[in-house]
Amino acid sequence: MSNYLIVGGTRGIGRALAEQLLAQGHSVTLWARTAVDVAGASLVINDPSVQVPDTSGLPEVLDGVVYCPGSINLKPFARLSADDFVQDFHINLLGAVRTLQAVAPLLKKSSNASVVLFSTVAVAMGMPFHASIAASKGAVEGLVKSVAAEWAPAIRVNGIAPSLTNTSLAEKLINSPEKRDAAAKRHPLQDLGDPADIAAMAAFLLSPHARWMTGQIIGMDGGMSAIKS
Repeated sequence: MSNYLIVGGTRGIGRALAEQLLAQGHSVTLWARTAVDVAGASLVINDPSVQVPDTSGLPEVLDGVVYCPGSINLKPFARLSADDFVQDFHINLLGAVRTLQAVAPLLKKSSNASVVLFSTVAVAMGMPFHASIAASKGAVEGLVKSVAAEWAPAIRVNGIAPSLTNTSLAEKLINSPEKRDAAAKRHPLQDLGDPADIAAMAAFLLSPHARWMTGQIIGMDGGMSAIKS
């Protein structure tokens, strides 16, 4: 049994990952902004995007950390304010930074420590109206590679870059059959991402099966960043 921390693990990809890890018999602690029950997991109210998190409720050894919070702030570049960029950086980058700095001593006690962060396909692709989110997630990709280099060989650090996934965060973009169909058709695999599929990749990256992978950004985007249909 391993001990895992999931930040933002009460909905979407984070919740799907928590459920998968719990089903495998692991111990899971969730950090979230609000109290939402996930059966079998320990919940602590923590929001690293706005403050240094309290680590007192964590086990003495952590085998893996996954930082799931994200934002979808789509606006034309001319309408994006400096505050928009700052808010996205706090949610996507600085929250991850505070989390990793806070739990690093616990990860260093594990014999198979792994970190998973989340980017977006918009970093690799370059999409209209994505300047703020792509800028902050591009910084996350830089963080993955930098920390992976610094923490090797003791702690592996990898990232996942999904495209549009069927979660509450993306609800405004897929809240009608017409929107869902149009969004799915933009992907070579003609479908949206499923939280369980993205979570399965995160679970793999946490596991000993990925022991020879670090500093990688894995595209899970229906083929969008690599091929044209």
